[in-house]
Amino acid sequence: MARIDDYVAARKLAVEKLAPESIETLAERSGFEKIGNGALQVPFLGRTYRVSYPGFEFAVEGEGTAEKDIPLQEQVLILHYVMGADGTVSGNWVAYREIPGASFYFSAFVKRAIDPLKKMFGMDASLLQKPAARLDGNSIDVGDAGFEFRLFPKIPIQLILWEGDAEFPAEANILFDDSVGDFLSPEDIAWLAGMLVYRLMGLARG
Repeated sequence: MARIDDYVAARKLAVEKLAPESIETLAERSGFEKIGNGALQVPFLGRTYRVSYPGFEFAVEGEGTAEKDIPLQEQVLILHYVMGADGTVSGNWVAYREIPGASFYFSAFVKRAIDPLKKMFGMDASLLQKPAARLDGNSIDVGDAGFEFRLFPKIPIQLILWEGDAEFPAEANILFDDSVGDFLSPEDIAWLAGMLVYRLMGLARG
């Protein structure tokens, strides 16, 4: 389990690597919109962040949320995406364990994303409909409930759920475009999937 100091250090390192690049380069590479005199507009999990340049401070548009109240994990993940967003979405879907280097983090991925998804929605897949719509998830014709999300401009994710009953347990899968490893590390990909699932759970609880 990463400590808060680890995220602080990871954020500092990401800012140091990104600062020498132009805001135009970062916007073009990531797919995020450049706004104002120097900032990126970053929609993420139902919020829209304004990320300043070259300091990369985060603020929530339309809210008085201070940066200290924006999870460090989210900040680091977004900065890592901006650092690595240099590839092309292929349209070929793979499971997490098929991502190069992901086997080491597979148990953490299951614990952070697959198990909570099944526990919250596995007995009634229809409960996933409203929270998925609030995060702009598009319904796909797979499983008892399936949705495709675009959490970052170049990272599509599919969540697929099969309902359980008294005889059979629920099953779930989370699929990624096979280019995802060009944009994020396996550890970051596991965090991203977990953040999506937990945001869906929070929205479902109201």
